[in-house]
Amino acid sequence: MHRYAPALDPTGIVLRGPLGEALDANLGGRLSHFIVDETSPAIALFAPERRRHNSEGDWYGEHAGKWLSAAAKAAARSGDARLLGNLRRVADFLVSVQEPDGYLGTYAPERRFMRKQPPKPVSWDGAPSVRTWDIWAHAYLILGLLEVHKHFPEPRYLDAARRIGRLCLRTLSDGGIDITELGNHFGLSATVLLDPAVELYFATGERDFLDLALTVLGQADAHPPLALLTRALAGFDAAEIATGKAYQLAWNLVGLAKLHRASGHADYLRAAESLWRSIRERHLTLGGGPWGGVAHRSREVFNAPGAFSPQGYVETCSTLAWIQLNRELLAITGQARYAEEIERSAYNDLLAAQAPDGEDWCYYVFPNGRRVHTTYWRCCKSSGAMAVEELPGVAYALGEDGSTTVNLYAAGSARIAHPLSGELLLQQITDYPFDGAIRIQVTPQRAARFALRLRIPSWAQGARIEVNGAAVAGEPVAGDYFAIEREWREGDTVALQLPMRPVAHRARNRNVQESRAPDGSAVAQEVLHHEYVGFTCGPLVYATGLIDGFKSEETVRLPAAPESDWLQWTPPAGDAPPQLQLRLGYRAPLLFEPYYRAGGRSDGAWRLTWLSLAPADAADPGPQRDFAHDAHAPSKNS
Repeated sequence: MHRYAPALDPTGIVLRGPLGEALDANLGGRLSHFIVDETSPAIALFAPERRRHNSEGDWYGEHAGKWLSAAAKAAARSGDARLLGNLRRVADFLVSVQEPDGYLGTYAPERRFMRKQPPKPVSWDGAPSVRTWDIWAHAYLILGLLEVHKHFPEPRYLDAARRIGRLCLRTLSDGGIDITELGNHFGLSATVLLDPAVELYFATGERDFLDLALTVLGQADAHPPLALLTRALAGFDAAEIATGKAYQLAWNLVGLAKLHRASGHADYLRAAESLWRSIRERHLTLGGGPWGGVAHRSREVFNAPGAFSPQGYVETCSTLAWIQLNRELLAITGQARYAEEIERSAYNDLLAAQAPDGEDWCYYVFPNGRRVHTTYWRCCKSSGAMAVEELPGVAYALGEDGSTTVNLYAAGSARIAHPLSGELLLQQITDYPFDGAIRIQVTPQRAARFALRLRIPSWAQGARIEVNGAAVAGEPVAGDYFAIEREWREGDTVALQLPMRPVAHRARNRNVQESRAPDGSAVAQEVLHHEYVGFTCGPLVYATGLIDGFKSEETVRLPAAPESDWLQWTPPAGDAPPQLQLRLGYRAPLLFEPYYRAGGRSDGAWRLTWLSLAPADAADPGPQRDFAHDAHAPSKNS
């Protein structure tokens, strides 16, 4: 049976290739420049004189906790002395301005979360009568302070986080205030407190913080428009939980998964997994990002099940929360599908949002649309920085029995304190994700027998594995781990070959109007039907630019020949990335490159992932992976 395997400390993990470039850019860009000390605008907000007069109800305080979280991990993995100095200075300043009751926000006294609000009117997004992000910002402050304490222990950082938690507990238990009154989207942006509450319990072992988490969940579930646990266990779609706000809902599920770990309550895990399946099956782009933006819905909430538009939105904050949810479920269950989702999101929608300099980020990425680097302090710039720093810790895992798992493939290395072999060095030599050939050099400090578990992606049918040039016994199963148990010695080498085959994926936006005839018989009429085709190869989504240099849409008729005749993949050569070529016959070939780097990752560049397919009477290209979305709309007669 799998035992919980937490993310590894990023110290000793080195990622190269596209992920390593993203980490280097993150350290040299956003994390080193956005915040440096107490005079940085995002930290100056916390100065007592500033907070005393702030009655705006803004969310800008979130950046402090997000930066602390990401910068602590980056400083630990890199050993960057300047970043560490900045980190300590900022953390010490925040601790110094915490008020005696534990408050550490940016709001004037009359706007703080401890003040009871008048009854709120019903609104489409569940906004309270007085808009507030105070609990939200404190949730991130707790996580940030705990992350700093984890890597660079100082009692004052843990104590500051503990005092925030105790203030929240007093407010929700003795203050007569319900957590759902303190956040938007019917409370979703306040019930995210579930995650830091459990983290406080893990860090301190104090029962009060487990009680805080249970209080938050109990109030969230008792609020009819939210009913988080009840609806999840009943099989509701993610779009039907509160407003379906993707970022906040996924972050709530992170907390729910952690609460399962803390309490052992099976329903919490079942609920998180149920909504994970809903998101995975109905609400992800081809690049692994949670998306919205179709029809009248807010661009940051999940679309109604079945709605599909290639112009939909992926909020980078949502990609962060989705990666974190998969991190938790991977650690709890050990199932390969969660690692695969992290990899898919990282190599596609996450990298697609980051600019090469690490300073700029896209608030939204679009499967089909223009790349826009966001301005000012937008939330996604800090969320993207956090998401990148998640990757080293989940790349490898270590079990209590010494089993060592490779979750992410990328050039680089890992130095792991192994219970059986002493220090274990794993070195990946590969051009992945551009190529499927991966060589892993295994160097234990001393010879030891343990299992090395390799993740076989679901797309890698026919994967091959050799150890020291000899084929291993057993057949790797796509979508699972393959364990090689043996005595490992210095100089052992594993060769993994993952077949890279281009795959066409179909998406469908189809509406069937359902009603009943006068005689009671069922009537179903298709009133809308549009089909699209997009392409992947290995873990990467591929995209092209404007068609013929100016068209943002293209309708194609696919040949009736085998896919391999008209969809061709060219592996990387030198500095040239891999490329897909779509040979339609009736026009010049269309060239596709990896989605994240399409258009040179420059602001304003266009990326087109999905092409519209000619109507059904066009030639059928044969079997392809179905990415179908169907909408069944009852008529007013039903």
